[in-house]
Amino acid sequence: MRVLPASLLLALLGASAAGAELPIFDAHVHYSHDAWENLPPKMAIELLRKAGIKRALVSSSNDDGNQKLIAEAPELILSSLRPYRSRGEISSWVRDESVLRYLEERLAKYRYVAIGEYHVYGADADLPVPRRMIELARRHNLVLHSHSDSDAIEREFKQWPAARILWAHAGFDSPARIREMLRKYPTLWCDLAFRTDHAPGGQLDSDWRALFTEFPERFTVGTDTFTPERWPYIVEHAKFSRQWLAQLPPSIAERIAWRNGETLFDVARAAQ
Repeated sequence: MRVLPASLLLALLGASAAGAELPIFDAHVHYSHDAWENLPPKMAIELLRKAGIKRALVSSSNDDGNQKLIAEAPELILSSLRPYRSRGEISSWVRDESVLRYLEERLAKYRYVAIGEYHVYGADADLPVPRRMIELARRHNLVLHSHSDSDAIEREFKQWPAARILWAHAGFDSPARIREMLRKYPTLWCDLAFRTDHAPGGQLDSDWRALFTEFPERFTVGTDTFTPERWPYIVEHAKFSRQWLAQLPPSIAERIAWRNGETLFDVARAAQ
């Protein structure tokens, strides 16, 4: 994995985020082993602050990355527990019972607001390991951050009808299908990480505008730093988000930018 160029990082850290008056709750950040090896925690936190990030939902493979960032800035980081101990488990975890022991050990040791981001599709959501993971989330009252197709989301709600699910990338699905899902499941939220189709070239799409207007309380923004090279993009993504959010009524823009994240993860309770 390529080390992040020091010149790029210094330039980003020296720049102020445009439109920083609108805080951002970044609901999709990863800080896995290859990131912390190349980007020290202090510099990662400084990037988040320069981008005007109010809070960040962070997960990592393995979970040690989360703990490094929390130690550096506990008021900024909300921790989500992934079922992955390494990148190679993205597809294998659903059939690996040792994942459950790992989750139980971490849940006993640290505080989390969510489980995920995890990848599961279709009928795999009904396999024993995902089922038991969802039961752990239910027992600990955690949000499910699910990178899934709509079929898997439906199966997760069937297992736990009262679940709060943050649908990663809004399933990479169409506005029409997303609308169907949001109407059907009142405790389903969507993050917009790694998507630009809602605002190509920074201009808000009309279909998405209608979706945001109908469901102003059900969307969050996110960067998705799934590789170390995407960490500097946190600054640019925040600028991009403010650009298209400014095209919405201020009350809706504020909700999507940060209030929905605060509400979903009940930050006041999590900080107790």
